[in-house]
Amino acid sequence: MLQGIIFDKDGTLFDFNATWGEWTRVMLETEAGGDEALFLNLADAMGYDVVTRQFRPSSIVIAATASETADCMLRVLPDQEKGPLLARMNAASAEVTQIEAVPLIAYFAELKALGLHLGIATNDAEAPARRHLERAGITAHFDFIAGYDSGHGGKPAPGQLLAFCDQTGLSPQACAMVGDSTHDLHAGRAAGMRTIGVLTGPAPREELAPFADAVLPTIGDIPAWLKSEKLINS
Repeated sequence: MLQGIIFDKDGTLFDFNATWGEWTRVMLETEAGGDEALFLNLADAMGYDVVTRQFRPSSIVIAATASETADCMLRVLPDQEKGPLLARMNAASAEVTQIEAVPLIAYFAELKALGLHLGIATNDAEAPARRHLERAGITAHFDFIAGYDSGHGGKPAPGQLLAFCDQTGLSPQACAMVGDSTHDLHAGRAAGMRTIGVLTGPAPREELAPFADAVLPTIGDIPAWLKSEKLINS
């Protein structure tokens, strides 16, 4: 029986493009300082479509850590320093309005009522991640919250997931990793967990399916799937 679920954040709890599409345009325009050519170069480097204001499925931003995203930007902004850039990104992202994939307060209350231990493993920094969870009113539901900078590494390595198991006392075989990118699913497989892909990020079903036990439209479909697979009590 399943006893724990650890979730990615962006693209999983929150719709990726609906949340980050407009914010990214403003952020890139700010960093470009009004230089249109520089703005377009930044957008291209990040896999961001300036017309649709959405990320391409191949974008580095979908699965990268905030530090890796900053490194990508610095290849186009050679005169910038990483520390200040990353600080600006983290401060601004902490205040972004997150668009929930499903009503999260009721959703996580339902999962806790099923007796499941819950965690978050994100390639965002921990501080803005906690801010997003607090604003959604769901922080108290989680037994474990880790960003790429929390001391366990980032995905696709399994460190965050194994730390969740250490903290909860669960075996990886009793847990599932849920995410919208192959980084999430690779981390889950590496940790020895079941893996569930969701389609609220830019990655299409065919990209996720080879690495997932199931690919579902949203996290809202997980309880019914778990019951159908007899992984939790009906």
